[in-house]
Amino acid sequence: MTFKPDDLANPGRRRLLIAGAFAVGAWNQLACAALAEPTLPAPSAPWAPIQQIDAGDLSIGYADFGPPDGPPVLLLHGWPYDIHSFVDVVPRLTAAGRRVIVPYLRGYGTTRFRSGEAVRNGQQAALAVDVINLMDALGLAQAVIAGFDWGARTADIVAALWPERCTALVSVSGYLIGSQQANQEPLTPEAELSWWYQFYLATERGRIGYERNLRDFTRLIWRTASPQ
Repeated sequence: MTFKPDDLANPGRRRLLIAGAFAVGAWNQLACAALAEPTLPAPSAPWAPIQQIDAGDLSIGYADFGPPDGPPVLLLHGWPYDIHSFVDVVPRLTAAGRRVIVPYLRGYGTTRFRSGEAVRNGQQAALAVDVINLMDALGLAQAVIAGFDWGARTADIVAALWPERCTALVSVSGYLIGSQQANQEPLTPEAELSWWYQFYLATERGRIGYERNLRDFTRLIWRTASPQ
Protein backbone atom coordinates (compact mmCIF):
# COMPACT_ATOMS: atom_id res chain seq x y z
CA MET A 1 0.00 0.00 0.00
CA THR A 2 1.44 3.37 -1.02
CA PHE A 3 0.67 6.56 0.89
CA LYS A 4 1.03 10.12 -0.40
CA PRO A 5 1.44 13.17 1.86
CA ASP A 6 -1.88 14.55 0.59
CA ASP A 7 -3.60 11.31 1.56
CA LEU A 8 -2.44 11.61 5.16
CA ALA A 9 -3.39 15.27 5.44
CA ASN A 10 -6.97 14.53 4.37
CA PRO A 11 -8.98 13.06 7.30
CA GLY A 12 -11.47 11.34 5.01
CA ARG A 13 -8.72 9.83 2.90
CA ARG A 14 -6.86 8.78 6.06
CA ARG A 15 -9.92 6.92 7.33
CA LEU A 16 -10.18 5.18 3.97
CA LEU A 17 -6.52 4.16 4.12
CA ILE A 18 -6.96 2.82 7.63
CA ALA A 19 -9.97 0.81 6.53
CA GLY A 20 -8.00 -0.51 3.58
CA ALA A 21 -5.08 -1.45 5.78
CA PHE A 22 -7.45 -3.37 8.04
CA ALA A 23 -8.81 -5.22 5.04
CA VAL A 24 -5.47 -6.57 3.79
CA GLY A 25 -3.51 -9.43 5.26
CA ALA A 26 -6.64 -11.33 6.33
CA TRP A 27 -4.72 -14.55 6.96
CA ASN A 28 -3.18 -12.88 10.01
CA GLN A 29 -6.56 -12.83 11.73
CA LEU A 30 -6.64 -16.57 12.41
CA ALA A 31 -3.02 -16.55 13.52
CA CYS A 32 -3.71 -13.84 16.07
CA ALA A 33 -6.79 -15.66 17.29
CA ALA A 34 -4.50 -18.40 18.56
CA LEU A 35 -2.13 -15.87 20.10
CA ALA A 36 -4.78 -13.71 21.71
CA GLU A 37 -6.68 -16.26 23.79
CA PRO A 38 -6.78 -15.25 27.47
CA THR A 39 -5.46 -18.67 28.51
CA LEU A 40 -1.90 -17.77 27.51
CA PRO A 41 0.39 -17.60 30.55
CA ALA A 42 2.12 -14.41 31.59
CA PRO A 43 5.90 -14.56 32.16
CA SER A 44 6.73 -16.28 35.44
CA ALA A 45 9.36 -13.69 36.41
CA PRO A 46 8.25 -10.18 35.39
CA TRP A 47 11.05 -7.89 34.30
CA ALA A 48 9.46 -4.88 35.99
CA PRO A 49 6.17 -4.06 37.73
CA ILE A 50 3.58 -4.48 34.99
CA GLN A 51 0.85 -1.86 34.89
CA GLN A 52 -2.51 -2.21 33.16
CA ILE A 53 -4.47 0.45 31.33
CA ASP A 54 -7.68 0.33 29.32
CA ALA A 55 -6.99 1.42 25.75
CA GLY A 56 -9.59 0.83 23.07
CA ASP A 57 -10.55 -2.83 22.87
CA LEU A 58 -7.69 -3.87 25.12
CA SER A 59 -6.47 -3.80 28.66
CA ILE A 60 -2.79 -3.32 27.86
CA GLY A 61 -0.03 -4.52 30.13
CA TYR A 62 3.09 -2.39 29.99
CA ALA A 63 6.32 -1.55 31.81
CA ASP A 64 7.13 2.10 32.40
CA PHE A 65 10.71 3.24 33.03
CA GLY A 66 12.55 6.51 33.52
CA PRO A 67 11.39 10.00 34.49
CA PRO A 68 7.61 10.46 34.05
CA ASP A 69 8.19 13.85 32.42
CA GLY A 70 10.97 12.66 30.11
CA PRO A 71 10.53 12.60 26.32
CA PRO A 72 8.57 9.36 25.71
CA VAL A 73 9.78 6.36 23.76
CA LEU A 74 7.55 3.38 22.89
CA LEU A 75 9.34 0.08 22.28
CA LEU A 76 7.34 -2.55 20.37
CA HIS A 77 8.42 -6.19 20.41
CA GLY A 78 7.91 -8.79 17.71
CA TRP A 79 6.69 -12.38 17.46
CA PRO A 80 7.32 -14.72 19.23
CA TYR A 81 9.20 -12.40 21.60
CA ASP A 82 7.96 -10.04 24.31
CA ILE A 83 8.95 -6.97 26.34
CA HIS A 84 12.09 -8.69 27.66
CA SER A 85 13.67 -8.15 24.24
CA PHE A 86 14.53 -4.62 25.39
CA VAL A 87 16.31 -5.34 28.69
CA ASP A 88 19.61 -4.01 27.31
CA VAL A 89 18.07 -1.01 25.54
CA VAL A 90 15.93 0.48 28.30
CA PRO A 91 18.79 1.41 30.70
CA ARG A 92 20.56 3.34 27.96
CA LEU A 93 17.44 5.31 27.13
CA THR A 94 16.52 6.09 30.72
CA ALA A 95 20.11 7.16 31.37
CA ALA A 96 19.57 9.73 28.60
CA GLY A 97 16.51 11.06 30.42
CA ARG A 98 13.88 9.29 28.34
CA ARG A 99 10.63 7.86 29.61
CA VAL A 100 10.44 4.36 28.13
CA ILE A 101 7.14 2.50 27.77
CA VAL A 102 7.26 -1.15 26.72
CA PRO A 103 3.79 -2.65 26.09
CA TYR A 104 2.81 -6.24 25.56
CA LEU A 105 1.26 -6.38 22.10
CA ARG A 106 -2.16 -8.00 21.77
CA GLY A 107 -1.86 -11.72 22.44
CA TYR A 108 1.12 -11.39 24.80
CA GLY A 109 1.74 -11.21 28.52
CA THR A 110 -1.00 -9.49 30.51
CA THR A 111 -2.59 -7.67 27.56
CA ARG A 112 -6.18 -8.86 27.19
CA PHE A 113 -9.29 -8.03 25.22
CA ARG A 114 -11.72 -6.16 27.44
CA SER A 115 -14.69 -7.98 25.92
CA GLY A 116 -15.07 -11.63 25.09
CA GLU A 117 -17.07 -10.53 22.06
CA ALA A 118 -14.22 -8.52 20.52
CA VAL A 119 -12.93 -9.81 17.19
CA ARG A 120 -9.43 -11.28 17.47
CA ASN A 121 -7.49 -9.56 14.73
CA GLY A 122 -3.78 -9.71 14.01
CA GLN A 123 -3.65 -7.41 11.00
CA GLN A 124 -0.90 -4.81 10.94
CA ALA A 125 -3.26 -1.86 11.17
CA ALA A 126 -5.02 -3.34 14.21
CA LEU A 127 -1.76 -3.29 16.17
CA ALA A 128 -1.08 0.26 15.01
CA VAL A 129 -4.47 1.37 16.32
CA ASP A 130 -3.55 -0.29 19.64
CA VAL A 131 -0.49 1.96 19.86
CA ILE A 132 -2.53 5.09 19.20
CA ASN A 133 -5.10 4.00 21.79
CA LEU A 134 -2.31 3.37 24.30
CA MET A 135 -0.79 6.80 23.67
CA ASP A 136 -4.20 8.40 24.12
CA ALA A 137 -4.81 6.49 27.35
CA LEU A 138 -1.41 7.56 28.70
CA GLY A 139 -1.91 11.15 27.59
CA LEU A 140 1.02 11.10 25.16
CA ALA A 141 0.62 13.51 22.28
CA GLN A 142 3.83 12.29 20.62
CA ALA A 143 6.57 9.73 21.14
CA VAL A 144 9.52 8.09 19.48
CA ILE A 145 8.10 4.81 18.10
CA ALA A 146 10.57 1.95 17.78
CA GLY A 147 10.20 -1.77 17.12
CA PHE A 148 11.37 -4.92 15.39
CA ASP A 149 9.56 -7.68 13.51
CA TRP A 150 5.80 -7.19 14.07
CA GLY A 151 6.70 -4.23 16.27
CA ALA A 152 8.54 -2.62 13.35
CA ARG A 153 5.55 -3.11 11.07
CA THR A 154 3.35 -1.55 13.72
CA ALA A 155 5.70 1.40 14.19
CA ASP A 156 5.87 1.94 10.41
CA ILE A 157 2.10 2.10 10.08
CA VAL A 158 1.76 4.50 13.00
CA ALA A 159 4.33 6.75 11.32
CA ALA A 160 2.56 6.51 7.95
CA LEU A 161 -1.00 7.10 9.15
CA TRP A 162 -0.39 9.29 12.21
CA PRO A 163 2.88 11.15 11.44
CA GLU A 164 1.89 13.91 13.85
CA ARG A 165 2.13 11.41 16.73
CA CYS A 166 5.74 10.39 15.94
CA THR A 167 8.75 12.47 16.89
CA ALA A 168 10.96 9.77 15.35
CA LEU A 169 10.72 6.26 13.92
CA VAL A 170 13.17 3.41 14.53
CA SER A 171 12.24 0.41 12.38
CA VAL A 172 14.60 -2.53 12.81
CA SER A 173 14.83 -4.71 9.67
CA GLY A 174 13.65 -1.91 7.41
CA TYR A 175 10.37 -0.35 6.33
CA LEU A 176 7.95 -3.22 6.66
CA ILE A 177 4.55 -2.15 5.36
CA GLY A 178 3.85 -5.09 3.10
CA SER A 179 2.63 -5.00 -0.49
CA GLN A 180 -0.39 -7.28 -0.83
CA GLN A 181 0.12 -7.38 -4.60
CA ALA A 182 3.75 -8.44 -4.26
CA ASN A 183 2.75 -11.05 -1.69
CA GLN A 184 0.67 -12.84 -4.34
CA GLU A 185 3.87 -13.89 -6.12
CA PRO A 186 5.29 -17.26 -5.03
CA LEU A 187 8.80 -17.50 -3.66
CA THR A 188 11.31 -20.27 -4.22
CA PRO A 189 10.56 -23.51 -2.30
CA GLU A 190 13.40 -22.80 0.13
CA ALA A 191 12.07 -19.33 0.86
CA GLU A 192 8.49 -20.58 1.23
CA LEU A 193 9.70 -23.19 3.72
CA SER A 194 10.86 -20.40 6.04
CA TRP A 195 7.27 -19.14 6.33
CA TRP A 196 5.67 -22.50 7.06
CA TYR A 197 4.20 -21.30 10.36
CA GLN A 198 2.14 -18.58 8.67
CA PHE A 199 0.33 -21.13 6.54
CA TYR A 200 0.05 -23.50 9.51
CA LEU A 201 -1.47 -20.92 11.85
CA ALA A 202 -4.02 -19.89 9.23
CA THR A 203 -5.73 -23.29 9.57
CA GLU A 204 -7.89 -24.85 12.25
CA ARG A 205 -5.37 -27.68 12.48
CA GLY A 206 -2.66 -25.12 13.20
CA ARG A 207 -4.72 -23.44 15.90
CA ILE A 208 -5.26 -26.75 17.68
CA GLY A 209 -1.61 -27.73 17.23
CA TYR A 210 -0.45 -24.39 18.61
CA GLU A 211 -2.64 -24.81 21.70
CA ARG A 212 -1.45 -28.36 22.34
CA ASN A 213 2.22 -27.82 21.60
CA LEU A 214 2.80 -24.19 22.62
CA ARG A 215 6.16 -24.75 24.29
CA ASP A 216 7.54 -27.02 21.57
CA PHE A 217 6.28 -24.63 18.87
CA THR A 218 7.97 -21.66 20.50
CA ARG A 219 11.18 -23.59 21.07
CA LEU A 220 11.30 -24.57 17.39
CA ILE A 221 10.74 -20.99 16.20
CA TRP A 222 13.40 -19.76 18.62
CA ARG A 223 15.91 -22.34 17.42
CA THR A 224 15.34 -21.60 13.73
CA ALA A 225 14.76 -17.82 13.80
CA SER A 226 16.75 -16.41 16.72
CA PRO A 227 20.12 -14.69 16.32
CA GLN A 228 22.95 -17.18 16.23
